[in-house]
Amino acid sequence: QVQLEESGGGLLQAGGSLKLSCAHSGRTFSAYSMGWFRQGPGTEREFVASIGVRDDYTEYADSVKGRFTVSRDNAKSTGYLQMNNLKPEDTAVYYCASRWADRGSVYREEYRYWGRGTQVTVSS
Repeated sequence: QVQLEESGGGLLQAGGSLKLSCAHSGRTFSAYSMGWFRQGPGTEREFVASIGVRDDYTEYADSVKGRFTVSRDNAKSTGYLQMNNLKPEDTAVYYCASRWADRGSVYREEYRYWGRGTQVTVSS
């Protein structure tokens, strides 16, 4: 069984930066690809970014391209989401997810394991 725990969320002003972390435990992290999703008030959970088992394959939602960077440290069993130039529309609960596959996916139903989420609030 895999456990995921996000951290690093917070409240900040537009234009600021945050780095989210996702600690992975229970199984060998290097065998799992990782995804980041978010869910704003009254919206469905949407794809943000994903990364393969090695950091050689990444994908991003169009809304975050050029501002967010997904990465991982297999030695630390931790994934990261660096978020720069944050906007009020980035306000959401951010979730990390993992799946036993070489590459990540943009589809939330393809991830088996999920964290509980961390709140990011961006004020204007």
